[in-house]
Amino acid sequence: MSTQELRWRKSSYSEADGNCLEVAHRASGTISLRDSKQGDSSPVLDFSPREWVAFMQAVRFRTRHT
Repeated sequence: MSTQELRWRKSSYSEADGNCLEVAHRASGTISLRDSKQGDSSPVLDFSPREWVAFMQAVRFRTRHT
């Protein structure tokens, strides 16, 4: 499945000034992340479910300690 066929949703943590991330879940279980401003031309980061949990824990830790 190409990234154009995925159902992207904007992160609930996105800012009003346009600094937004979009997330999509693939049937394989992989979670994809991209920059919403770039849309289909954005580079995409793909995470396994385990990597996604670690990534989100790191983001939450960083936002609480900055």
